[in-house]
Amino acid sequence: MSEELNAGRSGQAVSPGWLPPEQYAETVMKATAFACMYFTDEHDNPLQLKAVYSRTHPWQLVGGTMDPGERPWETALRECREETGIVYDGPAELLASVFGQPGAEWPYATIGFVFEGGRLTDEQIHSLVLDPAEHDQARVLPLSEWRALMPRRDFVRLDAVAQARRTGTAAYFGSWDWET
Repeated sequence: MSEELNAGRSGQAVSPGWLPPEQYAETVMKATAFACMYFTDEHDNPLQLKAVYSRTHPWQLVGGTMDPGERPWETALRECREETGIVYDGPAELLASVFGQPGAEWPYATIGFVFEGGRLTDEQIHSLVLDPAEHDQARVLPLSEWRALMPRRDFVRLDAVAQARRTGTAAYFGSWDWET
């Protein structure tokens, strides 16, 4: 193949198999991204919201899918405000990153960021304003009691996030795969 035929946009020679960025992008794994906040009560019992739209993941942290152009922290703040009415003004402190392979239920990989939300008072918890189109309950339970209410992988992720807060070391949770 001549140099002319095997040249990139800059006109410089490129290695065989080279694709323009827009073509290469079609060959790589696709992923959706989410960001959420980890809140607890004053006794470190996790807060979760019950989703009205998902039987697969009934109990969820405060958060959701990133909108185009958003960064993870911006998503976590927006979702927190939309889902609970809380306007969080603390620092961006990452507790965990989450990754899941695509599967039968969802054709894309999932990448997530869990940020520290802090401890809420009983008054703050009772004054949460839920969006009934998304969530119909907010609960605070000891970590051990969440196990019976959640799919195993969701509980393992929740446990990893709780441990990250306790130890001060961010967790990497890389097995939040969709069922195949």
